[in-house]
Amino acid sequence: MRGLTGLCLVALLAAGTATGTVLGGARDGTDVIGHQAAPQVVRSADLYFALNDMDAQAANLLLFGADPDYTKLRKETLDTYEQRRTQADNDLQRVTEAVAGDAAGQRAVRTVIGELGQYEALVARAQLLEEQAHAPAGRPSADALAAYHQATDLLRQRLLPAVDDVTRANAAVVDRNYTDQRDALSGGWWTILVTGLLALAGLGLLQRVLAVRFRRLVNVPLAATTLLALAGLITALTLTSRADHQLVVAKSNSFDSVVALSRARAVAYDLNADESRYLTDPARAAAYEQSFLDKTQSFARVEGAALATYDDKLAALADKHRADHGQVGFGGYLGDELRNITFPGEQDAAERVLTAFQQYQRDDRKIRELNAQGKLKEAVTFDTGTTPGQSNADFDVLSAALDDNQAINQRAFDGAVAATDDDLGATTAGLGAAALVAALALTALGVRPRLREFA
Repeated sequence: MRGLTGLCLVALLAAGTATGTVLGGARDGTDVIGHQAAPQVVRSADLYFALNDMDAQAANLLLFGADPDYTKLRKETLDTYEQRRTQADNDLQRVTEAVAGDAAGQRAVRTVIGELGQYEALVARAQLLEEQAHAPAGRPSADALAAYHQATDLLRQRLLPAVDDVTRANAAVVDRNYTDQRDALSGGWWTILVTGLLALAGLGLLQRVLAVRFRRLVNVPLAATTLLALAGLITALTLTSRADHQLVVAKSNSFDSVVALSRARAVAYDLNADESRYLTDPARAAAYEQSFLDKTQSFARVEGAALATYDDKLAALADKHRADHGQVGFGGYLGDELRNITFPGEQDAAERVLTAFQQYQRDDRKIRELNAQGKLKEAVTFDTGTTPGQSNADFDVLSAALDDNQAINQRAFDGAVAATDDDLGATTAGLGAAALVAALALTALGVRPRLREFA
């Protein structure tokens, strides 16, 4: 009887230890994904976006020149530039705090900190030279354009790659933790089940022995221990399954979409900057046009499409998709999102992104057509205009659609992380420890009177 009692106590300890290890690991993994790495991906993606939009606004300021027709737009553009600069500074501060223990991340952040001030100085110089030159719309002075060249090259060659390094590193941390945690939860579920069943079997056998030898139908403390162990096993298995489900919701269903949409948003603002760069700098127009196409393909990849054929090919694929949402014939960040529709309202939000992106692409062709016809000022006006039907107005629709779509997934991510935090918080740990202590004590209490009879 002593040996069987010891076996029950060991089995209860093993089940409790397995439960604590599995659920504690799930809590720690969720903390890394939900409160550290994943938010860091979003912050660095937001920094990438803010830097891109700063450059787009800087290019627009060169486009306006000294033309009085753009006085209002010039002020609005300057205000937006300052807003994005403040946003970039805030994002950079938060990114810096988050990479405190990451050597590679710290190097990337030091690059951004070191180069951002130089970039802003070059943009300020370009604006000053442009004001002094009193240049017409779309034809900045050579000196102003040279300063802007240095600024945008610095952004594209140094700043953005450094920010992207931070984003990729943290996304890799999320992916690695997700894979590890799912494996741990899958194996842990079975470990909890086996150790829990062993504990229940041992308790049942012990009660059988006591009933036969001492002719007592029920040992109340051991019966209570058995019920407590059964409740604990069911609870542990349920919490493990819930943690696994919430992990899938947080990472696969929502975070993957958040990342795709964050990067799509950053690419979209870089596209918008490329349009302004294209009009500002005829010498680099071909390069900026190719850059626009490359980023367009990153947003929604259409195999084999050139800029002249992209709209028709995307329209054909979009029509097939709208007829059957299961058919997503294009790739890129938008294609990734449309293949990962999970939450209420997400499909409609993603469809609005697709529609707005198609319209924005058609606007781009009109800008290039006006420019090719020698109607530079008309092209500048259409490119930078915020009246409904003009390019920047349609771009704002695209930006709002992306924000709405991302917000749906961000809410789902936050909800899944919060649910796991609630399930596996200090209260759960405390109750679990108390239940284990109670089970051990009740087991000893149930056997002790019988052992005394042998003394």
